[in-house]
Amino acid sequence: MMPSPGTARPPFDPELDAVLSAVDEPLPTLTLETVPQFRELPLAGGLTDEELEAEGLVRREVTVPGHGGAELAATVISRRDHTGPGPGIYHIHGGGMIVGDRLLGVVQTLPWIVEHDAVLVTVEYRLAPEFPDPYPVEDCYAGLVWTAEHAADLGIDPERIVVAGASAGGGLAAGTALLARDRRGPALLGQVLICPMLDDRGRTTSTYQYADAGTWNGDDNRVGWTALLGARRGTEDVSVYAAPARATDLAGLPPAFIDCGSAELFRDEDVAYATALWAAGVPAELHVWAGGFHGFDLLAPHTAVSRAATAARDDWVARLLGS
Repeated sequence: MMPSPGTARPPFDPELDAVLSAVDEPLPTLTLETVPQFRELPLAGGLTDEELEAEGLVRREVTVPGHGGAELAATVISRRDHTGPGPGIYHIHGGGMIVGDRLLGVVQTLPWIVEHDAVLVTVEYRLAPEFPDPYPVEDCYAGLVWTAEHAADLGIDPERIVVAGASAGGGLAAGTALLARDRRGPALLGQVLICPMLDDRGRTTSTYQYADAGTWNGDDNRVGWTALLGARRGTEDVSVYAAPARATDLAGLPPAFIDCGSAELFRDEDVAYATALWAAGVPAELHVWAGGFHGFDLLAPHTAVSRAATAARDDWVARLLGS
């Protein structure tokens, strides 16, 4: 999908553009066949034990049941001096449905653990194309149910669980919130959807504007959705839990925070989802950061726009948690 000649699009923020230019190393073309190669590449937003130690945090590994009873690895992170019960953060990692692991992007939530004595659970959901829809979202929902059922042991207040994720993790977080509502599952206090991947149809203006630009372009997006949905991508045979942008009933969902960049593929589907939440009477806060490419705050956290985006997100979480 190439933009038409003369297609106008918002420019990248100058600081972010400089970062893109500095890291613009040739990568193999993303296809279903090259997914294994991409899984070997380092991704911005990983988390080390040294970073946890520096924040006074500890981790422990557990096993949780996934879709169909499969055993999934999960990590629990809390303050070393956690007394509980505190808020619960149920984190879902990004990676286009095809790459990444459960620690990818957790760094974005560390201030919530430190400042609000929250406990984070992040689950190793199974990736497409080996495990296509409904495995990823059903794994995520199963992990949420486990978290709520084991809240007392985890030091979590079961009435203060927030689901959060970025990119594909944001889409899966939205799908998990829909499943929790429809199955009368765990009651979520809120959902944090960071540049979420919500719509398999690829028909928005921003999809065309950034078909060939940024850190996640139109070709990449089609590979991710095709890995998840196969021949169903773009047809009417797609679940709202897999592609939440397709949902027509958003009533009763928990309050949402949604952010993205103005210079990224997912901009318009994210704005549309926030608008649909408002239409359904759901409290939602939306930020579209001028010049932001997809995942800008993870790749370039030192820039002014990234610092502003992080501060706004952290502030919303603090207001939600009432502390």
